[in-house]
Amino acid sequence: MTALVERQGLAPQPGRVAGFTAMVVVASPFVRETLSRALRSLGAAEVVEAGSLAEARVRGRGTPSRDLCVVDGALPDGSGIMLMSELRTLGWARGMVLSSVEDPYTVRAALTAGVRAFLVTPSATAHRRTPHSRGGVVGQARRPGHGGGAEGLSGREIEVLQLVANGRSNKDIGEALGLSALTVKSHLARIARKLGTGDRAEMVVVAMRAGAVV
Repeated sequence: MTALVERQGLAPQPGRVAGFTAMVVVASPFVRETLSRALRSLGAAEVVEAGSLAEARVRGRGTPSRDLCVVDGALPDGSGIMLMSELRTLGWARGMVLSSVEDPYTVRAALTAGVRAFLVTPSATAHRRTPHSRGGVVGQARRPGHGGGAEGLSGREIEVLQLVANGRSNKDIGEALGLSALTVKSHLARIARKLGTGDRAEMVVVAMRAGAVV
């Protein structure tokens, strides 16, 4: 088992009142309940539970306090890493991903999505996915679209994708390369067509596996 854990702010400290809010997004009811109990023992005042990506989107928006989110990397209706990227924009700054996939590309994609902790364990996920499963999983790259895959990327597109892999925003990419925001979006749209996915984390995984970015 491999774990990267951020401890600061979770365990209740002497003389301090614990009261953080957490959300657990795991398909398995048993695993979800176990994690919720563990978080409450660490001082969580409220634990919101969800069993799918769709449910997490609704509950993630409806929770006023958004301190920590623990997400299964392979949810029944999509990628947990993709979900973490969405939750960051909603204010869930601290995210932890549970995954049965152990490879550096998956971890890199998680870090790109803003994940602060990554736990790899065979029993972490209730739904192991295959490349043909609906929704897919980051780390198991989708088949490229008709644009030629990673080998069809232009030099400028590779530069843009490398900055995406480094966690840079569209604004940062534009400033670094001297491009307008519209031009950056156009490059990303072409990259998405060529790689067969519009998700930033999955773009990075596909390109890294092909050796297009490092």
